[in-house]
Amino acid sequence: MKINRILTKLTAAAVAMTMLASLTACGNSSTSTSGSAAGSDSTTTYTVGICNYVDDASLNQIVDNLETQLETLGKENNVTFEISYDNCNADANVMNQIISNFIADDVDLMVGVATPVATAMQSATEDNGIPVVFSAVTDPVGTELVESLEAPGTNLTGTSDFLDTDSIMNLILAANPDVKKIGLLYDQGQDSSTTAIESAKEFLEENNIEYVERTGTTNDEVALAADALVADGVDAVFTPTDNTIMTAELGIYETFIDAKIPHYTGADSFALNGAFVGYGVDYANLGVETANMVADILLNNLDPAEVPVQTFDNGTATVNTETCEALGLDIETIKAAFEPLCTQVKEITTAEEFSDLEK
Repeated sequence: MKINRILTKLTAAAVAMTMLASLTACGNSSTSTSGSAAGSDSTTTYTVGICNYVDDASLNQIVDNLETQLETLGKENNVTFEISYDNCNADANVMNQIISNFIADDVDLMVGVATPVATAMQSATEDNGIPVVFSAVTDPVGTELVESLEAPGTNLTGTSDFLDTDSIMNLILAANPDVKKIGLLYDQGQDSSTTAIESAKEFLEENNIEYVERTGTTNDEVALAADALVADGVDAVFTPTDNTIMTAELGIYETFIDAKIPHYTGADSFALNGAFVGYGVDYANLGVETANMVADILLNNLDPAEVPVQTFDNGTATVNTETCEALGLDIETIKAAFEPLCTQVKEITTAEEFSDLEK
């Protein structure tokens, strides 16, 4: 089950003694040397265990950019970040075994991608104190991973994909000011959905807009929930950064298209997989910044309890142009409506992975 992807070992001329001292001060790192004292090559190695929650376009973007950035930072700092990567595919038993393997392998730091993995890593490291950097945790304070964003207070810190739900609601109203009923589609078991759904309800109640909730925990249940929302006669559907719905999106987007119902979601990966709009953070950048935090903690021997959690501008709306046309909407009209409310509006077409767009 365990997949090891070892980054290419990096070597360079020996650095000054002050830098060498800094690099060898942390965790379970090891230093290999060769050659004479005057002209030796040296490499300090840090082992990083990365566990991804599920195979989904957004989370995969994080992992890909995390690994690439660590390789770059390794070259710049004359160190090796040896990566042990695995994906638990939303199986709690597999996830716990992966984390146990990381502990047995005496990794210097763990990275948990998505809230369930970060929560499991928190429990597993209470006694051993292994540093944990999480990524794509929507509500790290609400899930009690950290005490506050500014001062985590634990051995965990990381990057958050916090969703500004009101902004998505405003996009819905910008595209259709006469909207009367909105469907809320999510998995009740996803911590990342809890706060966003409550915020959506508050917004809709304050604006006298009716809403109906439909939930699912499997692809089949999500498909049934989508059918139910069509039968409910909703004018639009909202889904937050919910991994369950994201995984099922390729199987439901045509249901909404056929019913002429736009699906507004909390990540660009939904739009990649057929949803009308994905609004939120840049997940590629999330991966880069997560890697920067990992390197900073390991190279400078920082205490995660004192490293602030990073949040990001939620201002990017990604519109699926194929879905837009199929819904009978004009892309230029939609962009004109969205642009005053967003940092930027991007266009995308349907594919299973972001890499597919480059083929």
